[in-house]
Amino acid sequence: MSINKESDVAANLQIGPTSLGMVRIYIEAEGIDLPLDFDPDEAEEIAEEIKAAAARARKVK
Repeated sequence: MSINKESDVAANLQIGPTSLGMVRIYIEAEGIDLPLDFDPDEAEEIAEEIKAAAARARKVK
């Protein structure tokens, strides 16, 4: 699946700190439990990428 292809998959997303000082992005969908841990610097880079993508998406509409 490419990033630009629509999907009917529904998922829950949780984001928060772990007890080990990491940032966890937890994705849960039918048959999938995917914990992704990032150090704080990586998490901030991801947040910046999400904000930049949101800004570009606003220009599409």
